[in-house]
Order: sequence, then structure tokens, then C-alpha cells
Amino acid sequence: MMITALLTLLGYLFGSVSSAIIVCRLMRLPDPRTQGSGNPGATNVLRVGGKKPAAITLLGDLLKGTIPVLIAWAVQPEPMTLAWVGAAAYLGHLYPVFFGFKGGKGVATGLGVLLGWSPLVLLLVAATWLLMAAIFRISSLAALTAFLLAPLYLWWLTGEEALVGAMIIITVITYWRHRSNIVKILNGTESRIGQKS
Repeated sequence: MMITALLTLLGYLFGSVSSAIIVCRLMRLPDPRTQGSGNPGATNVLRVGGKKPAAITLLGDLLKGTIPVLIAWAVQPEPMTLAWVGAAAYLGHLYPVFFGFKGGKGVATGLGVLLGWSPLVLLLVAATWLLMAAIFRISSLAALTAFLLAPLYLWWLTGEEALVGAMIIITVITYWRHRSNIVKILNGTESRIGQKS
């Protein structure tokens, strides 16, 4: 139990490292919290800084979801522990202790968690995102669709109830964090991929 608690704390601390803010500071770009959508995530960094900083941000957000899960695999590879650690990393991105508990919407970090849980599930989720993004050119719509299907993919490929349960929670929170995007999608005013704010 103590090991699970320590690994969960580690996951949260990893998640709390804001790749978007750090990348923008290092590359002398505007703070993503004050530009574009105001969201410290890869999509907004793409708007305010271009492809290179956005790609670095995306990689950083992915890794901070994956690394603590991989550590958990090495130390205590029980499904419930993996579920707790992954969820903690995701929540760390949303509510980072290092940045005033104001973080991003969690998509990239959620994908990183999935990579740690099951690379095959991540491939299916990423394929879903890419397909939706290619058709509609709306990042939030692609993410929402991919995350909606993620618990089903996990159940199909792993059958681990703890992971499926954690992913359902992550999906519900993702939808809540994207509630303003959902309204814009329904109104036809949501920004498209690569569109300048």
C-alpha cells in the first residue's frame, strides 16, 4: 500500500511539470496561459509558437504520463497500482502543484498514460484521433472521440477492470475540461488545427 501511495505521488509530480510553459520560456515565446486559448497544451503552443515548440511540448506531455507508469511496471506491476499512477499523472497535468494548480486539458498526458498501460491501445486511440483530425481538422473533436473509445479499446485488449475504470474517469474529466470546446463545436466556432487565434 505504501509503495502504491509513493508511486501515485510520483505520478502526480511528473504530471505537474508543465511542458508548454517550460518550452515557451526556453524558446522565448509568450506564456501560453496568456495567449490563444489560454490553455498550456501542445495545440495552443502550435497557435502561438509554431510546429517545433508544439512538437516538443507534445512529447513532454506524453512522457510525463508514460514514465511514472513504466516505473510502476518495474516496481509494482499490479493493475490497481498502474491505474492509480496513471490517473495521478493525468490529474497532475490538469492541476499542477508547480504552476498554481492551473494546467492543460490532459489529452497528451492521457495518451502518454495509455502508452504506459498498453501500446496497442494507444495505437488505436491515436489512429482514431488522426482519422477524426484529418476529416474535421478540429483537435478537440478528435480528442473527445478518441477518449470516448479508449475505455472500450482497453477492455477489448487488456480486460483489466482497474485500467478500464481509471480510463472512464479520465474520459469523463476530459469531457468536463473540454466543455467550452464542446459548445463551440456545436456552434461551429471551434478553432481548427493550425489556425491562428
